[in-house]
Amino acid sequence: MVAAPVGFQCRECVAQGVAETQPKSGPIPGRVAAISRPYVTYVLVGICAVAFLLSLGAGIESAVGGYGMRPVYIAVDGQWYRLLTSVFMHWSILHIGFNMLVLIMLGPTLETVLGHFRFTVLYILAGLGGAVASYCFSPLATASVGASGAIFGLMGALIVAGRRLRVDVTQVVVLLAINLAIGFIPGGSVDWRAHVGGLVVGALVSAIFVLAPRAHPALVQTIGCLAVVAVLAGLVAWRTADIRAQFTAPDQTPVVATAETSGTLVSDRINARSHGTS
Repeated sequence: MVAAPVGFQCRECVAQGVAETQPKSGPIPGRVAAISRPYVTYVLVGICAVAFLLSLGAGIESAVGGYGMRPVYIAVDGQWYRLLTSVFMHWSILHIGFNMLVLIMLGPTLETVLGHFRFTVLYILAGLGGAVASYCFSPLATASVGASGAIFGLMGALIVAGRRLRVDVTQVVVLLAINLAIGFIPGGSVDWRAHVGGLVVGALVSAIFVLAPRAHPALVQTIGCLAVVAVLAGLVAWRTADIRAQFTAPDQTPVVATAETSGTLVSDRINARSHGTS
């Protein structure tokens, strides 16, 4: 027992009380282990770099044609993988360079805060959110690729997490505003739909992670992320039904959008073709 400002205190009791009042996890509910190295960020950069090098070898146009986000191929031919592969592809060195620069700037901070697994989930869902938004709301002739949907998702996530942790995120807000505005410049080829979709999904997933209750956080976070996936799947189903209805012959026979026919079909129905960089 030792003398205290009011009465006496037991050192052992005080130490035990402090330990009991400390949060049993880190600043993010459910995350306990400290992150020593944000390796997921660098793995994502590596995947994008390899995908770009392979695209150069095969030809950018050919690679985008085979793996980019193209609504007709997704809806009519059922090439759903394009919603994911398009997130790791880029049109040019400048395109991939800027996206990877921002990823390296923001990724390590978010990965440290969220942990490896949650950061991976955030990146993939934000990227899919951007691809799904582009799929649902872009013209049928759009060919869109790029990690910007995921990058905008990281910016939205960092703003949400920063507010939760009471960290100044003014610079991120300015960066987000500038890049979001660029997408709306008339005559540009930027796929702003992917940017907005990734931003919304990234901010939402981050909120699910950082605002989950301390009791059973993993369960709440899992249910929340599954709900996001369900919404994205619902949007894809809606858009797919709409596109297939447009590509159904008068006798109700589905028209297959093969490499030989889809270009003709698209040109017959749409007067302009857009290349989107996301």
